[in-house]
Amino acid sequence: MEALYIRDARDDDGDALIELIGSVFAEYPGCVLDVDGELPELRAIATAFAEWNGRFWIATLAGQVVGCIGLSVADADCAELRKLYVARHARRAGLGNRLCDLVEQDAARRRARFVGLWTDTRFVDAHRLYERRGYVRGPDTRELHDLSNSVEYYYRKTLRA
Repeated sequence: MEALYIRDARDDDGDALIELIGSVFAEYPGCVLDVDGELPELRAIATAFAEWNGRFWIATLAGQVVGCIGLSVADADCAELRKLYVARHARRAGLGNRLCDLVEQDAARRRARFVGLWTDTRFVDAHRLYERRGYVRGPDTRELHDLSNSVEYYYRKTLRA
């Protein structure tokens, strides 16, 4: 059995990330991955997250990228969990939780009081994961006006009192 390995992402992981995220988007009718128009950061992910005062991790299994997650920090109180994606065949084995742990631990190390995130209204399995981890959905939504006609929910988790 191959070991799962989680490491910091590199800019040259872009093609594998695009493949992973594209496969997840393909599971949802109407979701379109427009890398150059909407997610150009995928082409240099480590550089992008460094510029956002953050960090990005990928998970590999047998040399294939099967998961990813990022953390960015815009203000001292709240870190943002970004781009949690897990390949369909790697789900339900705890990988999503392990990746969320990385973000929450790094946010706590940075003394953030909260972790917030935006998630597409269609990603119901992700919502269940976040809610099991103590994230609370707020009343706010946002429309991205993108090719996928995305509407997102906002979730937030308190890290410490």
